[in-house]
Amino acid sequence: MNKLNAKQERFKTVAGRRVQKVLDDLESLANCSNTSTYEYTDAEVKKMMEAINKKVAFLKMSFEASNSKTNKQTFEF
Repeated sequence: MNKLNAKQERFKTVAGRRVQKVLDDLESLANCSNTSTYEYTDAEVKKMMEAINKKVAFLKMSFEASNSKTNKQTFEF
């Protein structure tokens, strides 16, 4: 197996396991919406969702930045 294929396989293994963990954790977090067990405010839910959305946006930017040819910013009028 060449170096590129080894890196691709490692990515698939590691990323697949980590994505599944995130999905499992989100499902667990969704259980907190059960109002017969938990009590929460709209503000608390909003704060929680903002934190999650910020981290997802950071994740997207990380992959977009690594896929671009250069991380150098350009300026235009």
